[in-house]
Amino acid sequence: MKSDIISRRSFFKQALAFSAVSAIPSFWIPKANAASVASCMSANDKVRVAFIGIGNRGADISQRMFKTGLCEVVALCDVDMGAPHTQKIISMFPDVPRFQDFRQMFDKMADKIDAVTVCTPDHSHFPITIEAMAHGKHVYVEKPMARTFQEVELMMRAEKKFGVVTQMGNQGHSEANYFQFKAWKEAGLIKDVTAITAHMNNPRRWHGWNPNIKHLPMGEPVPESLDWDTWLGVRPYHEYNHDYHLGQWRCWYDFGMGTLGDWGAHLLDTAHEFLDLGLPNEINPLYLKDHNPFFYPMSSTILFKFPERNNMPAVDVTWYDGLDNIPAVPENYGTSEVDPNIPAVNGGKLQLVNLNPGKEIYTKTLTFKGGSHGSTLSVIPDKIAKEMNPVLPEYGKSPSDHYANFLLACQGKEKTRSPFSVAGPLSQVFCLGVLAQRLNRKLVFDRESKQISNDPIANQMLIGEQPREGWEQYYKI
Repeated sequence: MKSDIISRRSFFKQALAFSAVSAIPSFWIPKANAASVASCMSANDKVRVAFIGIGNRGADISQRMFKTGLCEVVALCDVDMGAPHTQKIISMFPDVPRFQDFRQMFDKMADKIDAVTVCTPDHSHFPITIEAMAHGKHVYVEKPMARTFQEVELMMRAEKKFGVVTQMGNQGHSEANYFQFKAWKEAGLIKDVTAITAHMNNPRRWHGWNPNIKHLPMGEPVPESLDWDTWLGVRPYHEYNHDYHLGQWRCWYDFGMGTLGDWGAHLLDTAHEFLDLGLPNEINPLYLKDHNPFFYPMSSTILFKFPERNNMPAVDVTWYDGLDNIPAVPENYGTSEVDPNIPAVNGGKLQLVNLNPGKEIYTKTLTFKGGSHGSTLSVIPDKIAKEMNPVLPEYGKSPSDHYANFLLACQGKEKTRSPFSVAGPLSQVFCLGVLAQRLNRKLVFDRESKQISNDPIANQMLIGEQPREGWEQYYKI
């Protein structure tokens, strides 16, 4: 980006006050916008990437992105740069500049970066992504896109305004499941869907915790290597506790999105896109075991009701999580398998259970079952599947995995398969589900106005709490 672009702090100070219907003002557009940046990049040039969040899952994303051979790593950023879990990526790129605060990275290196990966806790996706897009940088952000409904809404608006390439990291959206579902839907095999069941019944981090807690964890000394202020970001101040850090953030309503936000995009992404589900008009928490105001239930059953759309019938999507909350499956279901391509979590393997992560899709004539990530669908029972095998629609192999797809799109050679325009409404479905979980009551949602009509408190929570002092600028757009 050209050196005469106005500084981050300068243009944020000029930003207009936020409102739910405000547009991003034209003065917030960098002078060298994403289109001009892309036009200056040869289709054969390597994309200059900054990795933001380089430990644990972030390390895996960084390695996978680099192994495409399509990028040059120009910066590393992590709030815990001195911790053991960041050392693998640091050792891979020892001469690359390092930062603990993404804002300082952009202040010093914006003109040397084409794109960023955002592999940080859920609550920090929004400010980092907005910062990057405001500088005209392409963004790859892990799922879910953000923690609140309105943050996702603003990210979708920014994608349109700044014209940058975006990709949410639901990796199966570039694998066989994506191309099969698309082909089977277009061929008319998947039609008249009336119900979908999705389930993730594996152990979660908080399953051994006490749901009768009366307050958040007590404060502990902040590790010397950790920039806790930047880790908190937009969230109200919390004293440091080890049960917020290193993946534990996923357990808490204040920071993460629970099982639904973690796995929903790996189970429901193709059905959501190709059935044009959009946003639900009702979200009903049918069962919440050990509900409490601080961390996620031990088990949840959540019903999402989607109305008729484009000559397709209404669809009920029912979500199940929890060790003792396994849904019934159709007769002659067969075996439940796990896709071997599911990424490891902190070096471990996904624990096999009686019913592994997956979904069942019910139509007026056929029933399908599928797994997670890139797993393909099959017709059940086997007898019907065998009869249909000779006439099943064919589908091609993926021309690029999710990481290469993003980088090739930055070069102008492909279009991303999970841009914010596609991944945003999907993420908002999960934001609504988490809100119903947290409040433990049914929500009625107006798809046109994007407002909750039966619950003023829940409607206000679509926007979320006031951001912490010093971070308001990300919402004043």
